[in-house]
Amino acid sequence: MVLGAFACQGARSQQAPDASPAKAKASGQQVTLPVVVRDKKGAIVSSVQKSDLSLTQDGRPQTIESLSRDAASQPLMIGLMVDTSRPMGGAMEAERKALGGFVDQALPADGSKDQAFLIHFDREVELLEDFTASRDKLHQEIEDMGSTGTRHDDRGGPETTGDERTPTTNRRATDQLYDAIYLASDEVMKDKKGRKVLVIFSNGGDRGSKETLNDAVDAADKAGLSIYTIFFKGEQEKSGFAEYPGSHRGGGYPGGGGGYPGGGGGYPGGGGNRKQPEPTSGNGIDGKKIMQEIATRTGGHAYEAKHTSDLEPIYKLISEELRNQYLLTYTPDKEDKDGGFHKIAVTAGNKDWTVSAPEGYYAPEK
Repeated sequence: MVLGAFACQGARSQQAPDASPAKAKASGQQVTLPVVVRDKKGAIVSSVQKSDLSLTQDGRPQTIESLSRDAASQPLMIGLMVDTSRPMGGAMEAERKALGGFVDQALPADGSKDQAFLIHFDREVELLEDFTASRDKLHQEIEDMGSTGTRHDDRGGPETTGDERTPTTNRRATDQLYDAIYLASDEVMKDKKGRKVLVIFSNGGDRGSKETLNDAVDAADKAGLSIYTIFFKGEQEKSGFAEYPGSHRGGGYPGGGGGYPGGGGGYPGGGGNRKQPEPTSGNGIDGKKIMQEIATRTGGHAYEAKHTSDLEPIYKLISEELRNQYLLTYTPDKEDKDGGFHKIAVTAGNKDWTVSAPEGYYAPEK
């Protein structure tokens, strides 16, 4: 897939300042990954020591060399992804407002090193604004954002219209979630440095993507980013947002067992064979489980908005988490020169704590 299939007309690309990646990505033999610890009530724990945590790679215990609160010193590279398919139409006004508030919380007003980009997806994937530190540019694009062909203004945006993709006329009732994740990871995020995060608002449905769920998650892992998901199915009788019970205690999709933390299941063997069964698509799709799966496998966090009024507090929680990440560093006991995938499990000695961290990383090829 070439960049021409995801053109950036009208979007100004800005290079991020150079910094070490803050995801499960190896630098030489050293691996650094972001970690967030919560107590049994879901509150973030801000006084964690490296002795409080244990780490395994491919089932083998590893020595944690450092655990620091230096995450905020690195550039924050945020991808904002919004599902603008027809089922999400009733939530768009609330989503615009909540997402605009998140931009103000996540990006400093002084236009410093932190940057964000904006993608919307439905029957096509469109980059509305490339990486920028400008709140104003993002606010404008968020305000104009709508489903393909129905933006508030008449500007034609960049779309996935490459030869490898199905013609637009054949893509009615499609919702390209997996393609959006893949393109954001492989074409927009991959070469950036810093803490890399995708925040996705969607019902979890995918119909019409060229890429699979595993392709999308693998691209995110290779790019070194975490994904935070906000699942919204539609109006419910009862308001109140929720975090998925399995988002830190395993689960995975389908069939449970895997996930993070605690080892078990997940990617067989911890090496290159990390494929999981693909969820069903079409009318039988379980969007909630898919959104949970995406977040769990990439070391992010999964939320559910049961009502549009829940969106603003959820975005505030994500902003808080990004400000309270630890960076965990270790050197694997075995060298990998082939670029294989390695499964990670980080657990806390305190049984009332749960840990968010990537499930693994791809070693650099040598």
